Amino acid sequence: MSHAQRGLDEGSPEQVGFSRDRLQRLTDELRGEVETGQLPGATMLIARHGKIAYFEAVGYRDKAAKSPMTKDAIFRIYSMSKPITTVAAMILVEQGKLLLENPVAAYLPQFAEARVGIPRPGMMAGMPPVMDLIPCGRPMTVQDLMRHTSGLTYGFFDTAISKLYRDANFFGADLTNAEFVEALAKLPLAFQPGAGWNYSHATDVLGHVVEMVSGKSLYDWEQAHILEPLGMSDTSFCIADKAKHGRVAEPAPPDHLVGGAPPYDPRQTLKSQMGGQGMQSTALDYARFLQTLLNGGALEGKRVLGPETVAYMTADHLGHDIGPGPTWYIPGPGYGFGLGFAVRRTAGEAVHAGSVGNFHWSGAAGTLFWCDPRRDFFAVLMVQASMQLFRLESKLRNMVYAALVEPEK
Repeated sequence: MSHAQRGLDEGSPEQVGFSRDRLQRLTDELRGEVETGQLPGATMLIARHGKIAYFEAVGYRDKAAKSPMTKDAIFRIYSMSKPITTVAAMILVEQGKLLLENPVAAYLPQFAEARVGIPRPGMMAGMPPVMDLIPCGRPMTVQDLMRHTSGLTYGFFDTAISKLYRDANFFGADLTNAEFVEALAKLPLAFQPGAGWNYSHATDVLGHVVEMVSGKSLYDWEQAHILEPLGMSDTSFCIADKAKHGRVAEPAPPDHLVGGAPPYDPRQTLKSQMGGQGMQSTALDYARFLQTLLNGGALEGKRVLGPETVAYMTADHLGHDIGPGPTWYIPGPGYGFGLGFAVRRTAGEAVHAGSVGNFHWSGAAGTLFWCDPRRDFFAVLMVQASMQLFRLESKLRNMVYAALVEPEK
């Protein structure tokens, strides 16, 4: 069977080179996390060669209500929205309607006069800092948006520019993408475009680029070109079907996101369709998206992207010239960044096992995925416990690789 025809079928660990006993360690570990109160509950799915080797649900979907976790639970995926939005934009690239080298201002004129903010102390002791505004050395490009080298930032960092973002309340306001871009473009950039990697609202801006180029809302474009063709029926910006409301996985209070914001209610109808943070999904839905990427852009005969485009997106786009920016380099040692994904550069350096060419990302509420093209497998974890994610990531990655007893096939 060609990869384009390959779907995501039931399988067994032994069939695809995993040890059943070693995968059981994952279940035991996750159950232990629930029993000690670190996690309310979790679902985890691992697939290789197009077959599901592991799919378990543990703990509670809603701990306060004592509702058990189910495999079809719906999770807030936050930044795991970013790869979906980036694929949506790359579809337009494949159609010749969008160019990565073009300035963002070619599609969003609001950024035509973008300036970089350089804070300096006030003239006298006790006076507030002054913000000098200097021209950009080069325009912010569409590629910059996809690889987080745009000069934009987030409001939860401890910088003067980030404080302006916090004051603008981008996380708390219910804005359309057009309204968001209008407000964001009035703020200074945190650094020169292309000068470094800095996590940011860039993919939210990319979502509006998709809207301007396609002439459709971001969700309508994604629904027509990604979600519906791939059978991702539980992935959306808002759970419109009330019959699904009881499937939402809830965090265990008082869990909050980085920066102190409480998780949003995905049942609430909002104007916002933030491409970098606004979606919800299930383990199985997201698994279908990941299998599509491992297949080279197609699933069960439905092609979303060409295989060369997927290979291009999952290559490192930082190289040796672009290093960490002024804030935390989230990909970590051993990783560069592609278009929508962190990409592993070396077999060593990172603090967890993995292959060169792995690509991954995570979501602020506790969701995580990684794909290993060399070993032809992926894993996706769905949790709603944001403060536990980075503690769990290395542990679970190492345990999954320890269970892969036939790495070559």
